[in-house]
Amino acid sequence: MRLKNAFLWIAFVITGVFALVPVLAREGVEVGKESAFANLVPAAEVEQSARQQYAQMLKEAASKNALGPDDHPQVQRLRRISKELIPFALQWNPRAKDWAWEVNLIGSNQINAFCMPGGKIAFYTGILNQLKLTDDEVAMIMGHEMAHALREHARERMAKSKVTGIGLSVASALLGLGQLGDVAASLGTQLLSLKYSRDDETEADLVGLEIAARGGFLPEASVNLWRKMLGANGNGGPSFLSTHPSGGNRIQELEANLPKVAQLYEQAQQGRPATLLN
Repeated sequence: MRLKNAFLWIAFVITGVFALVPVLAREGVEVGKESAFANLVPAAEVEQSARQQYAQMLKEAASKNALGPDDHPQVQRLRRISKELIPFALQWNPRAKDWAWEVNLIGSNQINAFCMPGGKIAFYTGILNQLKLTDDEVAMIMGHEMAHALREHARERMAKSKVTGIGLSVASALLGLGQLGDVAASLGTQLLSLKYSRDDETEADLVGLEIAARGGFLPEASVNLWRKMLGANGNGGPSFLSTHPSGGNRIQELEANLPKVAQLYEQAQQGRPATLLN
């Protein structure tokens, strides 16, 4: 009995000691776990397809003299910013260290930019020129688009569309719905993607914010960026009618997360050469 009590006392003391050890919280934003759906589609296949589509896009742009040359000031600017961000992107996806990252500029009036799986980034001249983006704002967009690739959003959407489409097609066949069933299957896939697309966009906003802050770019630029977006595109309508959160919702979410990355930004500024400061 005494031996049992001794063991209980030792266990109590050890538990108390560990209870006094603080659990270190992660610095930066908080996002959910990656969706298990992404694993239903092989990453290698998605990234290979992305490489092929990206190469074809560049080829077509070059044929129309719309591909920014390596010595173009805006191309050099984009690639300089990407070099500041990529080292801080790797923690979000272990495969990213092996990606052949690329950044290119396409001549188009569209306000658009993207990062395909595997780190294939493109900016359109329209987003740079029409919004008159600062380096900090470019970094926020680039971080956001990189986050989509890092968090496997394309794989996730493909997997969900595949699973939902198959499920609805089987159900429609069993119920004898014919073409109506095919329409329902297509619509069902779109509705499912709509919900997750909004979640993906919010997650990409936050992950991109952290990546840019760690790279030494002003976090508040994320809010300025979306104010510019609102001015260029209107308010985007209610969130439930869009594949993206409305501008107002995005701004509120970003503002709430600015304190979480403030210290990261300060640390980055202290370590960056003065010549790179905006």
